[in-house]
Amino acid sequence: MPRSLLVLLLLVAAVAGSWLARSAMLRWRDLRAAQTYELAAETRPVLVRAGAAALCLTCVSALGVAVLLGERPGRGPAPRAVAAAGAERQAVAGSADRAVSAPSSAPPPVAVPFGSVGRAAGGELLQGAVPGPDGRARAVRVWLPAEYGQDPAARFPVIVLHSGTAGRTADADLPDVFDGVASAVQQGKSRPFVVVAPEAPSGTGHPCDLVAAAPQAVADDAVLRTAVAAAFRTLPAGPGGWSVLGVDGGAPCAAAAGLARPDLYGAAAAVSGRYDAKALTGAAAEAPGAVTARLLLASAKRDGEASASARAVQSALRDARSRAEVRTSDVVQDYTADRERLRLVRVAVQYLAEKLAKP
Repeated sequence: MPRSLLVLLLLVAAVAGSWLARSAMLRWRDLRAAQTYELAAETRPVLVRAGAAALCLTCVSALGVAVLLGERPGRGPAPRAVAAAGAERQAVAGSADRAVSAPSSAPPPVAVPFGSVGRAAGGELLQGAVPGPDGRARAVRVWLPAEYGQDPAARFPVIVLHSGTAGRTADADLPDVFDGVASAVQQGKSRPFVVVAPEAPSGTGHPCDLVAAAPQAVADDAVLRTAVAAAFRTLPAGPGGWSVLGVDGGAPCAAAAGLARPDLYGAAAAVSGRYDAKALTGAAAEAPGAVTARLLLASAKRDGEASASARAVQSALRDARSRAEVRTSDVVQDYTADRERLRLVRVAVQYLAEKLAKP
């Protein structure tokens, strides 16, 4: 075969192999993102593209050897070249297998620097950029209470503060929420908490619907929890030291997360929310059978709509014979809505502290 034709075939095989390998990697990233949220995804497209890329690479190896050796009529490829091509084929096949199985492996630890962005409610507010499931960075704000700096050896429980606004952290809409947390501590109704406020996913206009539909889509995934644990003195992630809170628009997110993932949160509190009782009942049905979810649904006395919504959730869970322990509270009243929200947050934090104190 003419040498120029061999070179042409070599270039075609190399381009095709590169395109197929890149396509396989993109499909693999989509598969990993889907498995992060426990969504259905097919592995066949990844395998097909990886196998085709391996075949192209084998052709490139064989053609490269032929080009280097030149045209030798009457002789086939050298045995050593054939052995090298076979070894290359096995290596590529092994790489494809590792690529398909990679989504099930645990994410590697990520070192995230958190820088101070100001002070709030007597504590310090910091912010970092933590990689999300899709690889893009998301803002995560962490509030350290005043007590954090008093004892360098102390470790603190965590409140995950959910936002109901896509692409924003909860404190952006509720700048006084940390005052309610600090107020509970100052009045002796709670121990100090570290508050973690992740940015809500921007791929949907209703982040709370995403949490209810896919419990694995909680904002504080494994990468975020690892980053927080590495940067701050918090109790280990889990029901013994982590809880979840949502206010107003973020309340349905906190309720769904607490009901669906009691293996992550020891308690959940939702304040002044409007809830989809059917969706939350479905989320509770996804909870691990051996763990009991604990949830407080709190609202102001004059907020009749929120109170009715909370009672509807409680009744729906009771009718479904859910194991979840749901408490409602609608006795708080004050002169202004802001003061009522502060008192409601204080009640919610007290509830979280009481439930986390139990073994």
